[in-house]
Amino acid sequence: MSFITTGFRELTLKVRRQRTRIALRHEKRLLQKSEIVLGRAGTAEAAKFPEVRNEIVALKKFEQEQKEVAARIAKIEEALKRIDAQRQANSHEQAAALAKLEDERRPILTQRDEAKTVADRCDNELATVDCRLRDHDNADRELLKKVEALQATEPPPNDLQDQMNRLSAQRARFPRERSEMEKARLGSEEACRNAKQKLTAADEQLAQADKKIAKVRGEFEARDRELNESARVQEEEVRQARQQHQTVEEKKNPAYLNIGRHLASQGIAPPSAPHLLAEVQRRRAAVDHHAQHKAELAELSKKIDKQELRKFYFTIFSLLALLAIILPLVSQSPAKRDWLPQATSAILSLDIEQFNKSPLARRWGKEQPGVWQKVVIGLLGEAAHTPGLNLAQDASRVTRALTNNDLGHQEEYVLVESKGDLAPVMRSIAQDKSFTNSTVTGLVVFQGRDVSVARVGPRTLAVGSLGEVEHLVHVRLGTEPDLKVEDPLLQRFQALEGDSVFRLVFRTSPEPGSFFGQLFSPLLTQATRGLGLSMNLAVPSKARLIVWARDPEKAKNLATSLQNEAARWLALPGSDFVFTTEPPKIEQKNDVLTLDFQIPEGAARLLLQRLAKVQPAPVAP
Repeated sequence: MSFITTGFRELTLKVRRQRTRIALRHEKRLLQKSEIVLGRAGTAEAAKFPEVRNEIVALKKFEQEQKEVAARIAKIEEALKRIDAQRQANSHEQAAALAKLEDERRPILTQRDEAKTVADRCDNELATVDCRLRDHDNADRELLKKVEALQATEPPPNDLQDQMNRLSAQRARFPRERSEMEKARLGSEEACRNAKQKLTAADEQLAQADKKIAKVRGEFEARDRELNESARVQEEEVRQARQQHQTVEEKKNPAYLNIGRHLASQGIAPPSAPHLLAEVQRRRAAVDHHAQHKAELAELSKKIDKQELRKFYFTIFSLLALLAIILPLVSQSPAKRDWLPQATSAILSLDIEQFNKSPLARRWGKEQPGVWQKVVIGLLGEAAHTPGLNLAQDASRVTRALTNNDLGHQEEYVLVESKGDLAPVMRSIAQDKSFTNSTVTGLVVFQGRDVSVARVGPRTLAVGSLGEVEHLVHVRLGTEPDLKVEDPLLQRFQALEGDSVFRLVFRTSPEPGSFFGQLFSPLLTQATRGLGLSMNLAVPSKARLIVWARDPEKAKNLATSLQNEAARWLALPGSDFVFTTEPPKIEQKNDVLTLDFQIPEGAARLLLQRLAKVQPAPVAP
């Protein structure tokens, strides 16, 4: 196995060489920067050396170009200052001109408002006169009708003449009153005409003032846009000039680099900054050190036996290839599942921890402790008799599988999943004298007076009668057929929400009545081929009902019926309760319908009592 040591040694050397290369590149960058700084500061001293004469000439050309660019930048900045001053002056002139026009517009607006007020008053007066004329005409017609009715009366009343005289006197006043009203109306019309003429003239003056203000504002805004565009162009030019200045400055770096390297080689430092030479020498020493270390590591790698190194690489690549084959197989392996008989017709799973902490369980336990205790025992089934295990504290889940055997009798297989290790529980059962034990293909089955127990998983117990427990042991060991992962019933069970308090699924729709009594309406069971229900125990409880229809078309029709007549399709048979009082949220995927809704507290209690096969207590709907 020496090739493994050799391989790890080579890997270590590779890591060290890589770290050395990174450090060497870093030190070279720092050395280059320090040489450039030294060359920049020592240009005057470098003029004495003919070796760097070309660099000095190039620097003078770059500096001349930079001076020209700097002069152009200064000129553009001066133009920008002038444009800014013009914009400020334009803004002040605009404010002054608009203020003057607003002062001229203000009295015109006042006159227009007064003319509008007068015109409105005249319109109101004219409307009042017209209303009085209509009332006068209506009163005249009413009196005329009274006269005609009085004349047509048979026999005539005794005071006919008096009534006629009184009505005639009243009608005699109407022409004079109407003449006065018409004169008043003519006066009001004239006043309205004059007021509207004044209002029209005032509106025209106000419109002319507004147009003048808009014209002046537009002129100033156009001038401001021109100045802004000019400023934008100047700013773009100054940006390009500064970029050119920076580009020229960067072109000077190679010349400064050559000057700095020559000064460092000659050991000459600028009088104003002697520390720059020391910095360059220190960086050169660091670069030499890293380069020497890199060469040493390369020499060590050359001495390694290549044959052993090839063995190491072959081993590593073989392991990686093996992992590439194994990992997909592991990821595609079936998830953890319960080992249930293949003939299972219904599955009821109960999350013990959530069940005990749920608001409905706490409220029901306080209000009706006796009834609630019966419901708990009924829901747990044979799991309630699990020896050596406190279900409320130590169990996490109870799974009940219900089947109908060939003789028509119902059988139930119960699995209890513990939170912790089952070794203490099995030890206490083994020490209990009331239990006898037997071995089924290597697994121990403990038989008591009322219940039998066997450990069928790291944290799973099979509980029930001796025959049921032995059958579960055979299923777990593979000697009896189990419920496969691809079985439709188990797939339906997995489709329900795993974080619910309980999950209930049936292979066929008529089975709920045979196992637990009437849970669903006959309409629903006859129109479907399978049902699944999951629910928490909040107040109200949230539930999910999955319905497997016979085909996609029937699923669509069933979804419409459930949406429009939820109370009829989701009723609890034999009671006034329904699963939901509002239309459920329905999602269809091929022939599968998923219904999400809230169950009222009374309906939830009745459902749990029927699942537990407990006689329902009186509960108000």
